[in-house]
Amino acid sequence: MLETTIIILILLTAILSSKFLAKKPLQPQIDIPRKPFPTEWKSILEKQWPLYLRLPKELQDQLEQLTLLFIERIDIRGAEGLKITDEIRVLTASQACLLLVNQNTFFPDKLRSVIIRPKGYTATKQEAYGGIHTEKNIQVLGQSWESGLVVLSWDNTKSGAQNTKDGRNLVLHEFAHQLDQADGLADGAPILGSKEQYKQWRKVCTRVFADLQQKVESGDKTVIDYYGATNPAEFFSVTTETFFEKPYYLKKKRPELYELFAEYYKVDPLTWN
Repeated sequence: MLETTIIILILLTAILSSKFLAKKPLQPQIDIPRKPFPTEWKSILEKQWPLYLRLPKELQDQLEQLTLLFIERIDIRGAEGLKITDEIRVLTASQACLLLVNQNTFFPDKLRSVIIRPKGYTATKQEAYGGIHTEKNIQVLGQSWESGLVVLSWDNTKSGAQNTKDGRNLVLHEFAHQLDQADGLADGAPILGSKEQYKQWRKVCTRVFADLQQKVESGDKTVIDYYGATNPAEFFSVTTETFFEKPYYLKKKRPELYELFAEYYKVDPLTWN
């Protein structure tokens, strides 16, 4: 485990170093048009997503407009006979767009489709050890692909919205992967604004990630779910879930990490009533 951790940290350091030495890629800049948000859609958010009610009015307005934009731009399709309803569209789009408030950007242009399955499903995972490639079937709740496809299970999309304090939200998790993958690499480092931000990101994240792996190996309790110790990409997505749903505990246990994510997402969930 220690050797694996060292290898991952070396790779992460090398990747982040190359990123801030290269020209910063750009995410789509947007001017959000002001359109009426359907009353019945607002009712869906009020009844099924408690976090929406805690947002300041300004952020609620932004979120509603981003949700409209998401539904207009992104093809949301059902699988396995699931019929896409307004409830599915609105709860999926709004949770994803929480990551975009105050950003004046949108998800990468390559994001075109979201497939919604009724529940968790079986996927094939490819692994390589010592030059030997293997495949195995695993149970998953959702997936995010660098090509611009996101797959979600509806039962977990809905339950993730309803339980806003467990630090687990499937939609936030998978769409955080899309932000991470915007530059073509799933490496735990989204597009940042400056060379200094990349340096700070590397400094804080590599240290916390290594510590998380050690605590998970030792069986210690952690504020960031153990799945975040899998690799830097999962660390970013799991920490995003924790940041939005368990901000008090994240700031208490990992204040430097909380501030890093607050700077990136340009919000402070601790101020939401």
